[in-house]
Amino acid sequence: MTSVANQPWFQDVGLAEVFALLNADGGEVRVVGGAVRNSLMGEPVGDIDLATTLVPSEVTARAQAAGIKAVPTGIGHGTVTLVVKGQPFEVTTLRRDVTTDGRHAEVAFGTDWQEDAERRDFTINALYADASGEVIDLVGGLKDIENGTLRFIGDARQRIAEDYLRVLRFFRFFAWYGRGRPDAEGLRASAAARDELHRLSVERVWSETKKVLLAPDPGRALLWMRQAGVLTAILPETEKWGIDAIPGLIATEMALGWKPDPMLRLAAIVPTDAERLKAMAERLKLSRAEADFLQLFASAPAVKDDMSELALDRLIYRHGKAGILARLKLALANARVKAEQDTSAMATAARWLKLVERAKAFDKPTFPLSGADVIASGISPGPDVGRLLGELEDAWVQANFSFSREKLLTRLQDAVNRPA
Repeated sequence: MTSVANQPWFQDVGLAEVFALLNADGGEVRVVGGAVRNSLMGEPVGDIDLATTLVPSEVTARAQAAGIKAVPTGIGHGTVTLVVKGQPFEVTTLRRDVTTDGRHAEVAFGTDWQEDAERRDFTINALYADASGEVIDLVGGLKDIENGTLRFIGDARQRIAEDYLRVLRFFRFFAWYGRGRPDAEGLRASAAARDELHRLSVERVWSETKKVLLAPDPGRALLWMRQAGVLTAILPETEKWGIDAIPGLIATEMALGWKPDPMLRLAAIVPTDAERLKAMAERLKLSRAEADFLQLFASAPAVKDDMSELALDRLIYRHGKAGILARLKLALANARVKAEQDTSAMATAARWLKLVERAKAFDKPTFPLSGADVIASGISPGPDVGRLLGELEDAWVQANFSFSREKLLTRLQDAVNRPA
């Protein structure tokens, strides 16, 4: 018997309350999905989702009678979130799809666990755990976890036609949990459905794409996405640019302990073209921070590996850290790849690493003067204030930020007293 009973999350007293509440009087509830899957794969467990034979109104009534907060987070699809001792538990009634259009589904509630399992996407996501912790496998998910296989339940084309987002979920879950090659049927079905991805909301597309990029090593998933034509369908900017930089970047991240950064990985597979990246950000409705990062990356000034650290400091002060650091990291990753074949390139990689570390450590200093100082020196408000302040800041930057406020005030007064 496979069990999750010894898992810390399963021993949560709040979860025990939910089991006791919904398993009484003819009801049944089981943990389903990610918590069970991740426990069996030795991965961290986040949210705890449950499935029940009880309809949402009954779940809510029982919760209210027990003094448990019930939030109708997805009542149209049978989902009620119970909050027990501050811990949320998402409880969804067993269901089957009545109609689907590739984006949305009309569902009917039921009590058949087999039917509920078979309407889910992948076998590894359709594992249940009952109140004793015993894992219940109705679709072959345990074997697929053991083999590192990501497989659609039943007919892959039908599962995808129910929700085309499952194409991207196929590659996302493969990136996180798959081993070897993707399931052939799933790959063929995903390739066949690539032209339907435009029907999805761009927010859902970007959310899944970002989760692919966030995987510890998304390289194989991105490769198969490109082979299937899916990557080009959702990120046409990558078509000529390719994903060749990804393996070296991942290897560098692992070697140097960098935290996976989906935006840096995205930057590695798109061109440094500000206009195209602006259009991409608008198309995918990226957040302001994400769009700004891409613009900083695209517009970052060129840096050579033999640039002095002080010169780099000045460059970052003028142009910001994010874009330059991204360029430096990608240059370092590329140099490390070359160093594997050419030992003479190791020195170049070492220089890039030194610049990366310098950029990471750089904290932008605050210019000691302001316009008020210039006006106090006797200059009337107007263009001359900005001009003088800019000249003094330029001198301060060129001196590697070493001029004190007193020295700058002296230079300001000298400039004021300078004959016209």
